Amino acid sequence: MTTLPPVPRARRAALPVALCAGLAAVLTACAEEPPPDPDAGTNGVGRLTAGQIETKARTAVGGARAVRLAGSLVSKGGTYKLDMRLKEAGAAGSVATANTTLELLRVGDVMYLKADADFWTHGEDGTGSPSQTDREAAEKLGGKYVKVPEDDPSYKQLRGFTEMNTLLGGLLELHGDLHKGDRDSIGGVRTIKVAGGAGGEGGTLDVSLEGKPYPLKLVRGGKAGVVTLSDWNTDFPLEEPGEDESVDYGRQLPRTTG
Repeated sequence: MTTLPPVPRARRAALPVALCAGLAAVLTACAEEPPPDPDAGTNGVGRLTAGQIETKARTAVGGARAVRLAGSLVSKGGTYKLDMRLKEAGAAGSVATANTTLELLRVGDVMYLKADADFWTHGEDGTGSPSQTDREAAEKLGGKYVKVPEDDPSYKQLRGFTEMNTLLGGLLELHGDLHKGDRDSIGGVRTIKVAGGAGGEGGTLDVSLEGKPYPLKLVRGGKAGVVTLSDWNTDFPLEEPGEDESVDYGRQLPRTTG
């Protein structure tokens, strides 16, 4: 039987020292590895201040050619549910209240309104006793695109829902001191929140971290509604309805929405 010579004491001591040194090096390397950058692969606006992010978003909106706006707006007159596609040349979509849904179509300066016969019979508030003339008119107008005369009282009100720059300019406004909020995602797109006021009571805006910094969601302050903004720069067709789909009632509508 062969007996191995004993390992010298100095060598035995060197083995655990080397092992510990190697392990310490590994642990140190792991500890020094930087955390992942949340803005990696983004457009970089997440690194900006809240005010700078809002400015970038407004600049992007100002250069946009089209957008889809959907959600709810709360005002003293009630709650409006919108689903509108907007561009400079016009708009198409719907505006709904508690009592009715109006389809709006604007091509240039020409405005059309479509509603059911009940709307034309009773008006938007659902009150009043319709005359025989009212009922006959309602049957002709219900389900048709009715041309809204420019001097009709309802024209300006309805057009406000179809003006892209006017509508967005009024909506995308935060109140109070601006603060950066959490990162989130809207429709699979990464966003950074900008909040107005402490706790966001002045509204919050989700701004895209991908591509151009378009606003993708707005929560209005004072519980005044929530809207999403999508299909930025996605064009859509606008055509005036055919004669079999529309009615030109003349200089004044039988019932107005105002």
